[in-house]
Amino acid sequence: MKKVLLTHSYFLQFDAKQKKLGQPYAPLGTLYAAAVLRQHDFDVSVHDVMFAHNADEVIQCLERVQPSYFVLYDDGFNYLTKMCLTNMREAAFKMIGLAKQRNCVVIVSSSDSTDHAEKYLAAGADFILLGEAEQTLLELLQSLEAGSKNVDTIQGLVYKQENKVGKTPRREILRDLDSLPFPAWDLIDLEPYRQSWLKHAGYFSVNVGTTRGCPFKCNWCAKPIYGNRYNARSPQNVVDELLLLNENVNYDHIWFCDDIFGLKPGWVQEFAELVLKNKLQLKFKIQSRADLLVQENYVSALAKAGCENVWMGAESGSQKILDAMDKGTTVDQIETATALLKKHGIKPSFFIQFGYLGETGADISLTIKMINKLLPHEIGISVSYPLPGTKFHETVKEQLKGKANWTDSDDLAMLFQNQYPPSFYKQLHRYVHKSYRKHLALNTASKLLQNPLTMEFNAVKKALSVLYYIPATYLQKRKLRQLQQPA
Repeated sequence: MKKVLLTHSYFLQFDAKQKKLGQPYAPLGTLYAAAVLRQHDFDVSVHDVMFAHNADEVIQCLERVQPSYFVLYDDGFNYLTKMCLTNMREAAFKMIGLAKQRNCVVIVSSSDSTDHAEKYLAAGADFILLGEAEQTLLELLQSLEAGSKNVDTIQGLVYKQENKVGKTPRREILRDLDSLPFPAWDLIDLEPYRQSWLKHAGYFSVNVGTTRGCPFKCNWCAKPIYGNRYNARSPQNVVDELLLLNENVNYDHIWFCDDIFGLKPGWVQEFAELVLKNKLQLKFKIQSRADLLVQENYVSALAKAGCENVWMGAESGSQKILDAMDKGTTVDQIETATALLKKHGIKPSFFIQFGYLGETGADISLTIKMINKLLPHEIGISVSYPLPGTKFHETVKEQLKGKANWTDSDDLAMLFQNQYPPSFYKQLHRYVHKSYRKHLALNTASKLLQNPLTMEFNAVKKALSVLYYIPATYLQKRKLRQLQQPA
């Protein structure tokens, strides 16, 4: 059997914000693809570029392995790859060229290549895999190994066909996720991940996927890989993987990287019982929705299983904007969910999005007031980003001819015309963080004054930080007001 070399296109080196954060997760999608191929007796290697300094580092691996097939398979579980950052696209094109120079058949699977197949074919790729791709990749390699040049019966492909582009119907998504082998963790070196996490966070976190897809229809959220269907692994299958990881990886913490964790009724409750039965002392974080987090049985089961932090897609404190997004949640649900999580000892964290179409200064103020009132554990702030295939993208695509993608995750460029100029939204990001930190410090100070016997060093330090954040917030607000002129 000929050799297959898999890689991905997310370079931590090319994303200054994430590099500074120092909390990288391994390319889970790539490791799933590697596991499927290995299960079918392919000779598989993985070149992990997470800590590589440039695309040229693949040369050494190409020359050592001498693969017949070079597969650039991005992680469909990671929002950073869904954003199609141009730094990563350029690195992908470079690696494709280097593999072609060495006579490899080049195959690509990613959100970006699904949306821009022609660009990747022009860069030298032979095949683009559309959507969920493990089965498509397996069938394609088996066909090529059998000497067949007729690939038009394989679903989910875009490919070069003489001077034209051929495309086959999209493959149905996999419903039985338990049928997949566990990711091939042994094919990458996890030590750099461990050291980076220990240095920046004090513990080591690894990523696990329990579901694929999202059934909700937020009109700004693209789903090029797993689509709108929602399929889940069984709780037992997930626990089996966690037990195996516990033996072989020795993790401290899990990020369940699903778009929505445990949406299937009764799933989280069964999972929590299995965690206790198998004496798994888990600490984990998830992503979820406000309307799911108002259910106390769901939240209490999360707490029982070991959930420490829930990232909620709050997005906005304005109901008008949530409705415009087709979010399907309410501001009241965000407030109720936050209180319920805190009641059960789980830290609520918010994803916040500014700059959606129609958002006014009054809407922005409502969002800031919501953050400072509810005081989530953490906030992640972004500006609206037009992802291909969404209703939002269709609305603004005529404005994207100058720049359609961010360079890296800290770009925060407003890619379309909005209420305020791009500089305003960058300053808004700074101001909201300072204002939030100020209110956290004030809240801690108030609690200490009410009960001084509970004083601990960290709490006192946090309370005293108000002396920095009050003037800092004032200065950031002054700068914001200077930019608050309609674009």
